[in-house]
Amino acid sequence: MVNYRYLGNSGLKISEITYGNWLTHGSQVENDVATACVRAALDAGITTFDTADVYANTVAEQVLGDALKGERRESLEIFTKVYWPTGPKGPNDTGLSRKHILESINGSLTRLGTDYVDLYQAHRYDVETPLEETMQAFADVVRQGKALYIGVSEWTADQIRAGAALAKELGFQLISSQPQYSMLWRVIEDEVVPASKEVGVSQIVWSPMAQGVLSGKYLPGQAAPAGSRATDQKGGAQTISRFMSDETLTAVQNLKPVADELGLSMAQLAVAWVLQNDNVAAALVGASRPEQVAENVKASGVTIPDELLKQIDEALDGVVERDPAKTLEGMPKKRLA
Repeated sequence: MVNYRYLGNSGLKISEITYGNWLTHGSQVENDVATACVRAALDAGITTFDTADVYANTVAEQVLGDALKGERRESLEIFTKVYWPTGPKGPNDTGLSRKHILESINGSLTRLGTDYVDLYQAHRYDVETPLEETMQAFADVVRQGKALYIGVSEWTADQIRAGAALAKELGFQLISSQPQYSMLWRVIEDEVVPASKEVGVSQIVWSPMAQGVLSGKYLPGQAAPAGSRATDQKGGAQTISRFMSDETLTAVQNLKPVADELGLSMAQLAVAWVLQNDNVAAALVGASRPEQVAENVKASGVTIPDELLKQIDEALDGVVERDPAKTLEGMPKKRLA
């Protein structure tokens, strides 16, 4: 069964393995399979579910809401996000303006079939809207009881500090950051994590398996397995491409002895590794089959000894991305609608 951790400087506990439905619900898997995966997550002790309005252009929220119908709401932590274009993609169907935030939370709650979300997250930083306007809108969402806490995703260290300061002035808590983080993608370690610790924010990390590369199923010099993310033309192949060089795939194969020593699969090792960071509250995992959920949960509660952490670093030396500027580089320079 999964363990639980506090999220940021708050009293909210979440499951350290959190179920996310990016690229799966409403897209890659049929609704009955998605529901089976959610049931498997609940059976494994996962209580925390993360989605976003943009996933499958709002359909993923609907699928998750349907899958959780009938569950005791107080026993769940449901997270969603706002920023990216949704609906007909009109001029105000994107960003973090007051208009888009207040309209989006209502749409998300309807699709999820709930009166509130536990965490409402800014899916990116909006360079076209004053931060004061964004944070005031989030404050109002909290005061209306539509969200209990506020988080961000892929914000820089300076943006997190500024957002947390405004949140404090406005009387609510910014408690989380949702960045990409894995053995291969460590760009948050030098700046985002220290800033987050300063202001009481912790990480809910996505892609702990580097889009599946750290599972070891992709072999250097060989074609990607049929049906894998690297062959998915709906978005998966594009997101995984940065990790698909023969150099990286060869280095990843050197992790197998570490996984074997711990009695873990390589995928479980990848999830356990991100949870060794004391600023990480949860690792987001998705699934296209219920059995994947049960396997992922085995990473919960694992302690990787220092000598094996060093062995991991040595195995991946030369293929790890650490540049903190990558967070800013990946940020939208303007709204897309």
